[in-house]
Amino acid sequence: MKGVRFDELVSGSFDRDQETPDPGKRVLSPEPEAPKLHKVLAQSGLGSRLEMERLIAQGVVSVNQQPAHVGQRVKAGDQIKVNGRLVRWRAQAQLPRVLAYHKPVGEVVTLDDPQNRPTVFRNLPRLQHGKWQSVGRLDLNTEGLLLFTDSGELANQLMHPRFGTEREYAVRVLGALSVEEKQRLTQGIELEDGPAQLISIEEGGGEGANCWYRVTIAEGRNREVRRLFEALGHAVSRLIRIRYGAMVLPRGLKRGVWMELDHADVEALMRSAKAGPRGSAASKPQRSVGADSLARQRQRRKQRRKP
Repeated sequence: MKGVRFDELVSGSFDRDQETPDPGKRVLSPEPEAPKLHKVLAQSGLGSRLEMERLIAQGVVSVNQQPAHVGQRVKAGDQIKVNGRLVRWRAQAQLPRVLAYHKPVGEVVTLDDPQNRPTVFRNLPRLQHGKWQSVGRLDLNTEGLLLFTDSGELANQLMHPRFGTEREYAVRVLGALSVEEKQRLTQGIELEDGPAQLISIEEGGGEGANCWYRVTIAEGRNREVRRLFEALGHAVSRLIRIRYGAMVLPRGLKRGVWMELDHADVEALMRSAKAGPRGSAASKPQRSVGADSLARQRQRRKQRRKP
């Protein structure tokens, strides 16, 4: 599954594709289970799993100062003792969970809206543990790729200006930009909350007074892309985020629909966050968000429908 192409936005095929129905309901993958105590003890070199079950049954194993029982599961931070002696063990690290969501125009990125407008969170699946955090925001009239994660650390790495994670947008404005105006956008313009600039800007065509541009920016201040163009006297009539770091909005993800990234996608996203601005440059090969994940989900749905 390939990511959306910029020319599809300009030609209108992107919007036509959005009119086709979504292939089916998405289900969040089950959260990984905590390891069983007897397995942890066996991996610590105290004996076989069967021998560890016998020790637990004999009552000589405790977890957090309480007698353990056969089949008990343990989590990171639990204190395990055998015959009063502390067992040193380390819980296996789990990758953060990440959702890609195609935010439509008209939704706000907040949990509770005083004006009772639709929020992006109402369409997300529930987590048994933790909560979804949005990676940045998109304003009411902007659509496109919005990421969510259950990891505050990953969200911070992707959002904080010092990491320089690139965001890429398709922008439709009224009136063509002059060479001087494009230079000003990349060299910097003073806004009310400080200087701002684009990393790059490319012409994308258009019809009549509507002109499309493909732009990248390395921070996410409120309405920053819109304000940069408005500072030059060009009103933005449409704004679509098509990339965040290494991840690109996939062609098959409908407006108002989410999908969970698989391990390969999450790892690619984490690498782009750690690499900084050079690691997420548009000139480097990109993965479309959940491209492989989306294809595998569709294949599983097809298999379930077979008699």
